[in-house]
Amino acid sequence: MDMKPLGRTGIEVSDLCLGTMTFGTQTSEADAHRQLDMALAAGINFVDAAEMYPVNPMSKETVGRTEEILGNWSAANKARRDEYILATKHSGAGFMHARDGAAISAETIPVAIEGSLGRLQTECIDLYQFHWPNRGSYMFRQNWDYAPSGHNTNEVLENMQECLEALQQQVDKGNIRAFGLSNESAWGTAQWLRLAEQMGTPRVASVQNEYSLLCRHFDTDMAELSVHEDVGLMAFSPLGAGFLTGKYQGGAVPKGSRMDLVPTMGGRKYERVFGAVDAYLAVAERHGLDPVHMALAWCRTRPFMMSAIFGSTTVAQLEHILAGKDLRLSDEVLAEIGQAHRAHPMPF
Repeated sequence: MDMKPLGRTGIEVSDLCLGTMTFGTQTSEADAHRQLDMALAAGINFVDAAEMYPVNPMSKETVGRTEEILGNWSAANKARRDEYILATKHSGAGFMHARDGAAISAETIPVAIEGSLGRLQTECIDLYQFHWPNRGSYMFRQNWDYAPSGHNTNEVLENMQECLEALQQQVDKGNIRAFGLSNESAWGTAQWLRLAEQMGTPRVASVQNEYSLLCRHFDTDMAELSVHEDVGLMAFSPLGAGFLTGKYQGGAVPKGSRMDLVPTMGGRKYERVFGAVDAYLAVAERHGLDPVHMALAWCRTRPFMMSAIFGSTTVAQLEHILAGKDLRLSDEVLAEIGQAHRAHPMPF
């Protein structure tokens, strides 16, 4: 397992990260705890959560359950707390199941952090992330009609400043160690960096955006910013929400899968997606590679990649992923992946 720097914090994380968004719905607490044991044993030291988890489905009744499951494991394994880096997120504007949809602000940050600390049963969150910008985001297929308008620039920057001041207070209290973004743009990330330098407050250490063979928005402006500013990508959905496993090809919808629970796949389900998946499956087959292992190994080759966050609904899925954790792709495979991308650019 390769270790990567978490921004400029001095913290190091494994370049594979255990995602937990199914813990409490599709994944039982017993299986979730077993996955945590397995991931740590395999050399993964990075666990990502959010106060709004679990999802698939998401409901008011289950919000916070994932953090509670992680907290119960932590309480039973107190001596192991220094073995892993724990990340979670503050839900922002519009998420009605937390603080009635209030935006991220100096008022909500301490409340949200105290809630997460309690559920996680820990004294400190290693990486605290803002789940999405108050001003909106082009992520989650909103890029098709997203317009960066309707917000007063000065008000946006003033909110960023007050949030950074509130984060500094949490660092001073020992409640958090580092600060990260999620579903952010190049402009937004640059402003957080500029203001933090100007104010002497926590610097953005990471950005968690969607990234996979099927979703490569990060490859342009965000990639350049990431590399030059040491803001590593935490890639969510590196398996294309499961499409890249091949399990949805030919009209298949496995019982209990994400597509079974969310038929639109969060707006990802388009006819041209299946053609792109076929192209990547063909590359894997020609080279005798497992497509899951190939997709994750490819993500880990990217120069801006800090850690690829994978989710495992079952223990068997985690065992499958861990079996490919040491795979390195040849130049020939990488070249063929590039050809497939040119033939099937941005299928969703």
